[in-house]
Amino acid sequence: MSVNPELQGRVFPPVAPYLVGREKVREFARAVFSTNPVNLDPEAARAAGYADVVAPPTFAVVVQEATLAQLLAEPDAGIDFTRVVHGDQRFTFSRPIVAGDELTATLRVASVKSLGGHSMVTAVSTVVDAAGAHVVTATSTLVVRGDE
Repeated sequence: MSVNPELQGRVFPPVAPYLVGREKVREFARAVFSTNPVNLDPEAARAAGYADVVAPPTFAVVVQEATLAQLLAEPDAGIDFTRVVHGDQRFTFSRPIVAGDELTATLRVASVKSLGGHSMVTAVSTVVDAAGAHVVTATSTLVVRGDE
């Protein structure tokens, strides 16, 4: 089954809000070997002008994951997850993610392309805070391998 080209332009409903926890940020920071004090120490974060610890930039993928799950579960998508390889990931921030943020993400399928029997699906997840202000846009390109 090939990827449904009619996915392009589809916008999925917003996912449930994600409350960013201090310990989740610290765990993620340790997992990516961050030594930046603002990622680990609330006092250092406050001294730098933040309300709490600041998530490393790639933490945004934690929030984005729920939107990608919607895409992968879409019955008419034609995406076989066993054939998916992550091709690219980009983030565009308006501000850092901070513990205590309540974030909601919405996914839009920006493009579906076929290349040599494979498909490339670019998904753009827009993440906003509880006030509706933009925090980050996470863009993922998934490569769906064709038949062998």
